[in-house]
Amino acid sequence: SAIGAAQLPATTHAILLGGHFRVGLEDNLSYARGVPATNLMLIERAVRIVRELGHEPATPSEARAMMGLRPL
Repeated sequence: SAIGAAQLPATTHAILLGGHFRVGLEDNLSYARGVPATNLMLIERAVRIVRELGHEPATPSEARAMMGLRPL
């Protein structure tokens, strides 16, 4: 996990290593220097990166199953 400016490189590194990650305003309030972020902006960017690197993001149900949480 990473906070602020380190979030994007850490997210990309996690994908390259086959790991998992999360994004959100809890960790990063900026999309880019001087550009305030929204959760939607951060998620859309992460999904683009995941797909560009040849993977598919987990659905909420798949993520819950990976973490051993009960289905909604």
